[in-house]
Amino acid sequence: MKQEIKRHMERMVDDYIYIEDLNAYLKAFIADKEQERGSWSEITVVTHYMLGGQSAHIDRMAAVTECVMLALDIVDDLQDQDHDTKPWMQCPQPVALNAILALLMGAIGELGQLELNPRLLVEMSTMITRSVNGQQKDVTHFVSSVDDYLLMTQEKSGSLFRFACLMGYASLDCTAETIETLHDLADCLGLIHQIENDRKDLVRWDLKNDLLSKKRTLPALYLLSIEDDAFRLFQDYYAGSITVDDLLTQKEQLLHMIHTSGCIEYSQVVQSVCLQKAEALCEQLEAASPWKETFKEITFGSYLSEQFR
Repeated sequence: MKQEIKRHMERMVDDYIYIEDLNAYLKAFIADKEQERGSWSEITVVTHYMLGGQSAHIDRMAAVTECVMLALDIVDDLQDQDHDTKPWMQCPQPVALNAILALLMGAIGELGQLELNPRLLVEMSTMITRSVNGQQKDVTHFVSSVDDYLLMTQEKSGSLFRFACLMGYASLDCTAETIETLHDLADCLGLIHQIENDRKDLVRWDLKNDLLSKKRTLPALYLLSIEDDAFRLFQDYYAGSITVDDLLTQKEQLLHMIHTSGCIEYSQVVQSVCLQKAEALCEQLEAASPWKETFKEITFGSYLSEQFR
């Protein structure tokens, strides 16, 4: 994250939060966010420049992107009760909830100061609530098929990429075709990243994972769909026939089954299809170099590199 963007985030905190402890908590959350690899604000900035933008306020727009994404990160961790090392998971929960409200209201106030077109505010709200709809499906175990999963992921994760892009082109006069291509590309990016997270999470036991929560991720759906006694342990757990303690006593057997089942390879094939579509959409996008190539690199370039190793 650029230091100028971080400074705008901290300035927004100072503009709206005068209670010292909450102000300090928010700045600690921002400092933690700064350490993450990659940044949503970078997508906003690069989108702006690749579509011909030259706004003096693009860093302020990017700061709004980061504030909204930080608020949504906190919500996600509170819902899943994971990432215990994050500062918002170590503070009292009522404080974390106030921080979410402060970040969202501060972002709205900043957009008001920038005098954005009200139509774009409606579009931003639509994107964020589309993500909330997807998140609701996720936490209520709505997903029961691969089609459900793909739609939920585009809503939950793809909408966040749409939002980061929108903050970059909000002040520009883009064609409807360009915006539609960006939206389709954003949904592909959401799928690429979410499939990667789900694939890794299935075999991770150091933190609360999706398997223990019985989430129907893409690899989990593969394991649930095949009638094979080798997958019975996994399927019995999802069906409620055995407890999590029963499952954990056979952890090594379960991990071996996951690694030899083909579910990881299946997920990689679906991810590969999404990568091919993302490449095609990126090629079709009318955008300036070298920003277009930078956008590709920061959003899905590393996955392409891994694919061709």
